[in-house]
Amino acid sequence: MEYFEIQGGKKLKGEIEVRGSKNATTPILAATLLTKEKCVISNIPLIEDVFRMLEILESLGAEIKWLGKRKISVKAEKINPAKMDFGKVKKLRSSILLLGSLSARFDNFKMYHPGGCVIGARPVGTHFDALAKLGVKIIQDGKIYKVNSAKRKPTEVVLHEFSVTATENAMMLAAGMPGKTIIKIAAAEPHVCDLGKFLIAMGVKIKGLGTHTLEISGTKNLKSAKYTIIPDANEAATFLIMGVATKSSIRVKNARAEHLDLVLEKLREFGADFKISKNYIEVIPAKKLKAVVKMEAGIYPGIPTDIQAPFGVLATQADGETLIKDHLFEGRFNYLGEIGKMGAKSKVIDVHQAVICGPAKLKGREIKSYDLRAGASLIIAALVAQGKTILNDIYQVDRGYEKIEERLAALGANIKRI
Repeated sequence: MEYFEIQGGKKLKGEIEVRGSKNATTPILAATLLTKEKCVISNIPLIEDVFRMLEILESLGAEIKWLGKRKISVKAEKINPAKMDFGKVKKLRSSILLLGSLSARFDNFKMYHPGGCVIGARPVGTHFDALAKLGVKIIQDGKIYKVNSAKRKPTEVVLHEFSVTATENAMMLAAGMPGKTIIKIAAAEPHVCDLGKFLIAMGVKIKGLGTHTLEISGTKNLKSAKYTIIPDANEAATFLIMGVATKSSIRVKNARAEHLDLVLEKLREFGADFKISKNYIEVIPAKKLKAVVKMEAGIYPGIPTDIQAPFGVLATQADGETLIKDHLFEGRFNYLGEIGKMGAKSKVIDVHQAVICGPAKLKGREIKSYDLRAGASLIIAALVAQGKTILNDIYQVDRGYEKIEERLAALGANIKRI
């Protein structure tokens, strides 16, 4: 088991580059299965979730070639769903995205229930309902899903909630069917739009990207496409919050301000400021951080649930009480117990609300990462803390942040992988 050893209490300095979006890469990789022709994808983040998705595609029979450090080609001409590696599917929440693309191409196949972060219940009912409205019948047998999509048809779909991955599954199925599909209550996150732009590059017509109603005119004969993944907004936000929490003037390269409007606004409310350029955002640290009345995670363009935990760590360094709300998942506050060991003061009101009281003088301790975003947040806490922190279960961090210890060390952080 690998762990991070972090010596905190040191200011950071320099430039850190944001990699390609994890949440855009996995659905776009799933979408390459819609065509028998070769697709070329650039700006691939070299992270564990992406590696697992590529392994699943290879198990299906897709030909994957690395054309450069972050550039691959995928050719899914001769794929067979019966060969899917269920062991890999169990480890990857994003494997749920194969439902849409495989339903567009095959009449029958089986899927295993996807794995992922331990952040509470993540029901797949919205996915099943959306696909059912498009003519796909799914029967659950334990943790195996038997999928019959022989009667798939374009129609109007009203999603049960603003689910990102259910939106993406419906988009992929609609893309592979001739005719017009309308998706209402669609998610509008930048990575959803990125999938839409990739589908357009493959020959699909889509109206309404960035809104909550999508009109998709699909086709059976999707073509090859070349596409470059957008920078990861969650990674950019993590680094910006890290700079604010450690009061460090760091420059976050490839951060797109238009994807981070409310994140930046909330950080200004904490007392920080920024220099915003076309190619970077630079943190102008606050002399003193002040608590905000409320920090609430929500659907885009709100603050992403993925960034709630980093904001929670930031709140430990602000003067006063901050109410944190996250109604999307009921397991997002598991990091509070870990930073509590370090000296943070918080009170969990219920599974969706917590109050954090600061400022707290955090001290290095041995702690554990329960999920991807909690892991990144605990790294921020360790960098703020005085003394040595041992962070265990860092595979969770590796799932979404590429070689984070090397990149933070380049900023002057004292962090080692052991």
